Amino acid sequence: MTSDTLDLTALEQRLPELRSQFAAAQPFPHIVLDDVLSDQTYRAACEEFERLDTATWKNYVHVNERKHAHVDPERWGEQLAAVCATLQGERFVRFLEQLSGFESLHADPEMDGGGLHRMAPGGHLNIHADFTAHHRHAHWQRRINVLLYLNPGYEEAWGGELELWSRDMTTCEARVAPVGNRMLIFRTDEYSYHGHPEPLRFPEGRTRQSMALYYFSEEDEPIVRATNYRARPGDGAKALAIRLDTYVLRGYDALKRRLGWGDATVSRVLGAFDRRVRRR
Repeated sequence: MTSDTLDLTALEQRLPELRSQFAAAQPFPHIVLDDVLSDQTYRAACEEFERLDTATWKNYVHVNERKHAHVDPERWGEQLAAVCATLQGERFVRFLEQLSGFESLHADPEMDGGGLHRMAPGGHLNIHADFTAHHRHAHWQRRINVLLYLNPGYEEAWGGELELWSRDMTTCEARVAPVGNRMLIFRTDEYSYHGHPEPLRFPEGRTRQSMALYYFSEEDEPIVRATNYRARPGDGAKALAIRLDTYVLRGYDALKRRLGWGDATVSRVLGAFDRRVRRR
């Protein structure tokens, strides 16, 4: 990808400043970068996103989230695939290493949990800390999340801000609106709680859109934790449903690791269940 699509040179020149901002951010290291793609690439990527066949998406629809994902760049379109290739390329990975302080990071071509994400009006993603180790590579420890928002014409009234919560889950310390052409980079571990739990207020026919890419290090004894959803203060009775759903997901996570299951079968089941619920 050329420099007029993603100006890596400009990012590299800002590394001293960006590294300090990343390290100092609360409640865990993160940074927000705006206008990361050229206007032409951004517009083309959004158009390709909109044209993707809805039948080709995976379903992640349960108590704690209502999200759909697409993990096949060969079907994304030229610009989306090119953006992904650059963000998974060696030069950008080296930038992430210097930004975060993690050594020997590598991208995940299998996109375990990543890819393109979209969420319809009313959708949500409860506060959680992500799974900490790759499901197919036993020694891969997850270290960095990169989210690139692809929401043209986003308005604050639509909601969908990503909330970043304190380690003890008492305070939301930062909010990041999913403004189009904005990138959020953050360190992920078993305490990096984040999500957008309030139902989306996007207009009908519009979805909250992003590209999510994750980066790992190789470790002899990685910490292995399933995605851990947490209730917020004031969630009341909802907290029980969040907890019960989390226990079910932990069991599924263990089976994925032990048996090598993929998400395709569960996606079909969740999709059928969601369609039945919406017809009622």
